[in-house]
Amino acid sequence: MWVDPFSLRLKSPLGTAAGPITDRRGFLVGLREGEIRGVGEATPLPGWTESYEACQRTLNEVATTDATTAVEALDPTETPAAAHGVDLALLDAAAQRDSRSLAAVLRERGFDTDEPIPETVPVNATIGDGTVEETVSAVTAAVDKGFEWLKLKVGVQEPEADLTRVQAVHNAVDDGVSLRLDANGAWDRATARRLVDQLAEIGIEYLEQPLPIEDLDGLAELRGRGVDIAVDESLAATSVETVVDAAAADVVVIKPMAVGGPSRAVELAAVARDAEIKPVITTTIDGVVARTAAVHIAAAIPNVTACGLATGSLLAADLAADPVSITDGRASLPEGHGLGDGFDAVRRGGDEL
Repeated sequence: MWVDPFSLRLKSPLGTAAGPITDRRGFLVGLREGEIRGVGEATPLPGWTESYEACQRTLNEVATTDATTAVEALDPTETPAAAHGVDLALLDAAAQRDSRSLAAVLRERGFDTDEPIPETVPVNATIGDGTVEETVSAVTAAVDKGFEWLKLKVGVQEPEADLTRVQAVHNAVDDGVSLRLDANGAWDRATARRLVDQLAEIGIEYLEQPLPIEDLDGLAELRGRGVDIAVDESLAATSVETVVDAAAADVVVIKPMAVGGPSRAVELAAVARDAEIKPVITTTIDGVVARTAAVHIAAAIPNVTACGLATGSLLAADLAADPVSITDGRASLPEGHGLGDGFDAVRRGGDEL
């Protein structure tokens, strides 16, 4: 195996609860099996994964072993980004060896169905927390580009201001456009209950993380009030299985980099489906290798709902040309085997150890 560090600058700083993100640092992980070369990406995001230093240390420790031994030695709950990188490299190589797409390999591992792998998967557009006018303008632009699912950031402004924004967006779009809201754990139980009742009257698809990450009981109590409840940040502190056991969600937002790789992401999506919970796949502002893998993961889930995969435009530079196009609100599955065509240069990168 080989491990190569990289750093990708964002076009503009992205504000988060942990402070602004200005760049994404990570590692390409590669392996060679005869003439087959596989590549993975480990891009840690503190708060969701291990630190950059912990990821680097872990990858260096396993780099002298073969990839199969390495992935078995890694704990996806402790070092999910490192596990993601090795798992993806193995999967990329295996799919190429079998002359199949990564999506086809993952579908077989996670779901028992004869349905064909789709050529595209639906994605949502993400709208920030601007003024009413800014929000409606951004929404109109997204709908004009063909997006049928819109995800609005809420929870930063006062609740009444957010309700005004949501109502304005609802009035500005056709009934066929689905609205999703993401509160990032901003509200307490009383506020969340009141807002859910009011949002049910407006009509939205789901409300993501209305309560703090640890309040699974509160999330469970919000269900059945006319708005589906989604969890995202809670999965960084617990697990999909725990959320299922707590009956805390109608939707789970699965980040492959944060759960330990494509194999684990598909496994968790299947767990959610078995519990009649919708899985949604999103990225953690990753490089093109991991973003492309996320599209394959979404395509592996039969009849997947819209996912949060349109994040490449946030980066000022990337690891390779993006083989995924976003057209009419859908992400295209790349042609070719494994991750797809266009990754030969990164597959050959690094130094064999």
